[in-house]
Amino acid sequence: MAKMKQIRVAEKAKRPVEAPTLENRRARHEYEILESMEAGLVLTGTEVKALRAGGASMSDAYARIKDGQAWLHNLHIPPYKQGSFSNEEPRRSRKLLLHRDQIAGLAERSQEKGLTIVPLKLYFTRGMAKVQIGVARGKQLWDKRAAIQKREADRSLRAALAQRSR
Repeated sequence: MAKMKQIRVAEKAKRPVEAPTLENRRARHEYEILESMEAGLVLTGTEVKALRAGGASMSDAYARIKDGQAWLHNLHIPPYKQGSFSNEEPRRSRKLLLHRDQIAGLAERSQEKGLTIVPLKLYFTRGMAKVQIGVARGKQLWDKRAAIQKREADRSLRAALAQRSR
């Protein structure tokens, strides 16, 4: 009996973390991410079901620190089809779960000129909704062009190496 219990625990430990439900590719393009951290997200039951069903959008989402609490604004979670009256407003502000010192650090960094807090990924870990947030600085047009040129140069270098190895 004890051996069977150990096997089940080991199987649970080997399970991979679920793939990201939602990724903010626009943030990586428009911002230079300086640091990132994981935060919990306070959701209702129908919002969790709607996230698992897909269709959410975080392209316009951002985070703010207000009264010592972190809030995620403009995250669009569509209403759950079978939710009826228990559905929440799609773009309501949602509380982020962080430690006090993390909130204080984010508040300090976000007060610096040109820095903001943006969500990068939204995913489930062990059944809990998590969001990866990052302190970011907006890119200028020439920054974006330089990133595109670097990406294309890396791609052509990989192609040349693959051609050479054949």
